[in-house]
Amino acid sequence: MKTLLIAGTDTDAGKTMITTALRAYYQIYFPSVKTALMKLLQTGIEGDEKFYQRFFDDVIIPLHFNTPVAPPIAADLENKSIDLAIIWQNLLKLQKSSDLVFVEALGGLGSPITHELTIADLAGSWRLDTILVVPVKLGSIAHTVANVALARHHKIKLNGIIFNCVNPCTENEIKHWTPKELIESLTQVPVLGYFPYLKSIDSLSNLAEVIAQNIAIVIDNKVS
Repeated sequence: MKTLLIAGTDTDAGKTMITTALRAYYQIYFPSVKTALMKLLQTGIEGDEKFYQRFFDDVIIPLHFNTPVAPPIAADLENKSIDLAIIWQNLLKLQKSSDLVFVEALGGLGSPITHELTIADLAGSWRLDTILVVPVKLGSIAHTVANVALARHHKIKLNGIIFNCVNPCTENEIKHWTPKELIESLTQVPVLGYFPYLKSIDSLSNLAEVIAQNIAIVIDNKVS
């Protein structure tokens, strides 16, 4: 069994799209591998859950908050608590019933999930292999370096970095804002590829093809 956390540098990195595409890749190209998908928690009524529901009917989101702000603030405003044990128990169930579990984080690695803990704390404590999703934009180099440093501080195993064109990107913008060789030199983490801007999504097979053509395979096909 393998679990992969899809984390980002910030809230607009495109983690949901990448998570969906990675699962689609395995469903289309490796159908014998039983996959599962989970988001740690959801804040806001309109959000990633609705996107996932367009493609999957088995996505697990253990905790929900209506207010679209950071989880500890949302919990306070709604007089609720964030019970990480519930999230952990749901993850364990998926790990037992699946070969490969994709887990979408929220915000960046430094985003709070409780008043005391960040996503990085959780990823390190739960020993989750992690992919870092970074939007292609001015400032991406610094954001990438900072998040990789945070991951190292928490002893998180980073499998690689995916740069995501959340908006239309020119070749020069990609080259100047997210230069592969420079970022790999600064972070010592492999850049797995660049996910192109998609104006529309036709199907899971379309997303799977985008991964196959643009992103290096990040998980051993023999999943253990």
